[in-house]
Amino acid sequence: METGEMNCEARPVRPKGVKHSIRHQGRVPAVLYGPSSKPTTLSVAASELKARIAASAHTRIVRLKSASAELDGRHVIFKDLQRAPVSGEILHADLYEVDLNRAIRVQVALKFTGKAAGVAEGGILQPLVRAVEVECLPLEIPESIEVDVSALGIHDVIHVSTIKFPDNAKPHFDQDYAVVSVLPPTVAEVAVPVAAAVEGAAVEGAAEGAAAAPGAEGAAKEGAAAAPAAAGGKKGEAAGGKKGEAAGKK
Repeated sequence: METGEMNCEARPVRPKGVKHSIRHQGRVPAVLYGPSSKPTTLSVAASELKARIAASAHTRIVRLKSASAELDGRHVIFKDLQRAPVSGEILHADLYEVDLNRAIRVQVALKFTGKAAGVAEGGILQPLVRAVEVECLPLEIPESIEVDVSALGIHDVIHVSTIKFPDNAKPHFDQDYAVVSVLPPTVAEVAVPVAAAVEGAAVEGAAEGAAAAPGAEGAAKEGAAAAPAAAGGKKGEAAGGKKGEAAGKK
């Protein structure tokens, strides 16, 4: 693996507000520590730190350059970064010193290659982890670990123990966990088209109307039959009234 360089400066631990002052200057406070060295405070230009982090996949090991003899020439990796919750700006960096002749444990990204057979059958490739821990020398850290998924069918799983690692990188895990699988295709519920639902409601309404029609027709006939009787009653009342008036005059 390639190495990069990064300029840094020693910084005082106190006073308490020194970190805020450093950030206003466009720099990021950091701390350097290791298995055989005491923690050392320093600062790095924010723009240079961002560039180094962006290139960390290819240049995992960084050599410090500084006017301070205590910092100059030390090899480090990025151990942890503290970011602002909203802006994402780097607020603090933890640098871990490494011995180039001593193996270390690091996380290495997985790279899935090939097209799974289960995907051709409608399945879904589901990575379960994106990185694995390996132990190797700092200058032999692989950029990624390739995982061929071509033979994976639906419900098949690849475990970490079956992955082929480079000879110079030893996998480190406590249990044989799953790395990637192919899920079965999802079956969506068949929705009833809106037009069909409306048509069905219309047919049902028409049937109910047809069933109610005979009753309405009978009521109409009864009304027609009652109309002559009512007319006859009115004529009889009128005739009786005229005869009564004539008899009174006599």
